[in-house]
Amino acid sequence: MAEKKQTKTGCFVATGRRKKSIARVRLCAGNGKIEVNGKDIETYLQRDTLILIAKQPLALTSTADKFDVVVNVEGGGIAGQAGAICHGIARALVKSNETYRKELKDAGFLTRDPRMKERKKYGLKKARKASQFSKR
Repeated sequence: MAEKKQTKTGCFVATGRRKKSIARVRLCAGNGKIEVNGKDIETYLQRDTLILIAKQPLALTSTADKFDVVVNVEGGGIAGQAGAICHGIARALVKSNETYRKELKDAGFLTRDPRMKERKKYGLKKARKASQFSKR
C-alpha cells in the first residue's frame, strides 16, 4: 500500500477521479471550510445534490467541522467533478486516520467508478445510435 502522503504543513493530499474529472484534494486541520478552484463549494457546484455528493465522506465520518478542504479539479462536467471530489476526500480521510477505511469502503467511497463515456464509432451518429433503416 502507498505510504501516508503528508505535506510539510500537516495536510493530507489525495487524488480522486470520476469519468474525465481529476480532483487533487488537500485535507488540513481546520473548521470545515471547503474551497474548490478558489471558490466556495456552494458557489462552484451550485446544485444541492452535487454539494451533498461531494460532502458525503465528511458526513459519514463526522469530520465535517474538523478539516478544511482545498480542491483543484479539472476535466469533465460538474457532476463528474463532484464525484471526483468525493473520491479524493475519502482517500485523504483514510490517509489522515486508517480507522475510517472500513466505513468508507463499505459505503463505496474508496472505489473508483469505472464508468466512462463510450467512444463514437464510424458510420454511426453516436456510440450506438444509427440512422433509421429504410427498406425501400
